Amino acid sequence: MKITWLGHSAFHIETAKAKILIDPFFTGNPAFDETKRKEATAGLTHVLLTHGHGDHVGDTVAIARETGATVLANADLAAWLGSKGVKKLEMGNTGGTIHFDGFSTTFVNALHSSAQITEDGVSHSLGNANGLVLHFEDEPALYHMGDTDIFGDMALIHELHQPEIGLVPIGDRFTMGGAVAALACQRFFKFGTVIPCHYGSFPIIDQTPDTFVAAMDGTKARIEVPKVGDIVSR
Repeated sequence: MKITWLGHSAFHIETAKAKILIDPFFTGNPAFDETKRKEATAGLTHVLLTHGHGDHVGDTVAIARETGATVLANADLAAWLGSKGVKKLEMGNTGGTIHFDGFSTTFVNALHSSAQITEDGVSHSLGNANGLVLHFEDEPALYHMGDTDIFGDMALIHELHQPEIGLVPIGDRFTMGGAVAALACQRFFKFGTVIPCHYGSFPIIDQTPDTFVAAMDGTKARIEVPKVGDIVSR
């Protein structure tokens, strides 16, 4: 498995059978290099979305049109994307699992909101925010937490799914901060690899992962802090 951080909460996951984008926020993402867009979408098979905020839905509509990739989202967000012209949609909701060739995705809880504001200034709810757990045929399970605070039922997510890789938001203000994110990782999970995200992209969130890394000192997990565009292999 090859995992590439594309800034904010956007990741590219490549396995033998799939090329997956999670929360492909490219346009407007100050951390994303637009010259890498074609590389990030080449051969794409799936786009997976944690929730409906613009910094996570990002370029999904354009990417789906350009690549023909299948888009997975919660039912409300998927219906909204369908109204925007996305053709290949797989919808689900919290607790549900969708099976694809070579992997499955399960919607799990996240403590966050999910909406879009239309041009008339009206906010439209787009279902509940989720985390996504990916199980692969021949690769370790991966948990993208989405945007969330810590919550006790993370223990159930670990019990049910045993994720070995955690993609963890740490930027504070809109998600848990670094110290709390480290507590979540150490109290509720037995990750082999942890990659922090949702930091450094906007001035009002934490600019570095330093607090998280310091709070993870002594853990058995491998803490990977890639530069944007770097590949982490598992």
